[in-house]
Amino acid sequence: MALDAAQEVTVEIAASLADCFAALLDFERYPDWSSAVERARIVERDAAGVGRIVEFHIDMKVRSVRYVLEYAYKRPTELTWHSVDGDVESIEGRYHFRKLGPSSTEATCRQEIALGFWVPGPLRRLAERTALRQSVTEFKAEAERLVAAPRGGGKKKPGSRSKR
Repeated sequence: MALDAAQEVTVEIAASLADCFAALLDFERYPDWSSAVERARIVERDAAGVGRIVEFHIDMKVRSVRYVLEYAYKRPTELTWHSVDGDVESIEGRYHFRKLGPSSTEATCRQEIALGFWVPGPLRRLAERTALRQSVTEFKAEAERLVAAPRGGGKKKPGSRSKR
């Protein structure tokens, strides 16, 4: 397998471990806050009702890409995934959360991707440098937004739009 991109990004999030984990497991809302995710659909849930196999459609600028990830987790500190189907040769990754305080969490995301298809050099380098950082930054913003939102409301920021 030719590795296209292996990256790791760490951020501090102004949200509890539980809040971060809950935001990350809400797969069907990813299109609302992740600029790259066009669609997300839970294909299979585990016994607790959490998405175990999830299909994503991603806008890679040069083409739309479909892939299916299988998830496993150790609540509330770790979520891992690997690809099981789709246009991408291989994806493996994990989020690890570490409690810094009652409402402060360190989140580290590591992901390795082998695309399995050609992408022009400049676009590939740009994606390798920015894609994971952007994804983690958008996740951080969503987790912090959910904490700031009134409980039960979960409303989006004014001016935000759904991509569903």
